[in-house]
Amino acid sequence: MSRIAIPAIESATGATAMPNETTKTNAVIECILSRSAAKYYDPAAILNDDQIRELVRIGTAAPTSFHLQNWRFIAVRTREAKARLSPIAWNQPAITDAAVTFIVCGQLADSSVIPERLAPLVEAGVMPETMVAEWEIPARDLYMHYPQRQRDEAVRTGTFGAAAMIYAARSLGLGSTPMIGFDAEAVHREFGLAANEVPVMLLSIGAERPGNWAQKPRRPVDDVLDLV
Repeated sequence: MSRIAIPAIESATGATAMPNETTKTNAVIECILSRSAAKYYDPAAILNDDQIRELVRIGTAAPTSFHLQNWRFIAVRTREAKARLSPIAWNQPAITDAAVTFIVCGQLADSSVIPERLAPLVEAGVMPETMVAEWEIPARDLYMHYPQRQRDEAVRTGTFGAAAMIYAARSLGLGSTPMIGFDAEAVHREFGLAANEVPVMLLSIGAERPGNWAQKPRRPVDDVLDLV
């Protein structure tokens, strides 16, 4: 069996480096490798609504099954809204101290929305109109009669979006804290989630203050990777 050669990567200066060396200087990879969940936030620092919208815009560039884009983000950023969320989320300090806490909602996978979600792609000439049914039909077969699959997709979608926002925040010099410690039914009720929405996680984002840990060591790759 032949092996695929991995070429050295040339930098702007003309120097070359193998991929494992490049990871040390690649800004995106460094962002991922240096991120850690923040515990301490500057409660005086805020994000304006345009900055919050930009984080969500980046989050919604994450992948979704069949381009469903089945997510919604509730930005809890006022003192009053934080006071509503805090007691049903174990009074975690990040909720009151961080500039914003997103309630990341995944929506149950629904194949009937696919024509609407794909319409902009057709209008832009990205995909032919005849391909819409080619996506909708298998999606219907995959999800329509399978509630667990619908919910699984909601959780996957919300997680993809949240992950993109976590790394976007890091690249902007902001801390983030994903949290699963909350009363899902109470969040659903208090913030008016629809019947088809699942509160996947809370995600606090804001300016950090000193005292946060560096990224914790991970398990060795050989413990989690099988090459087959």
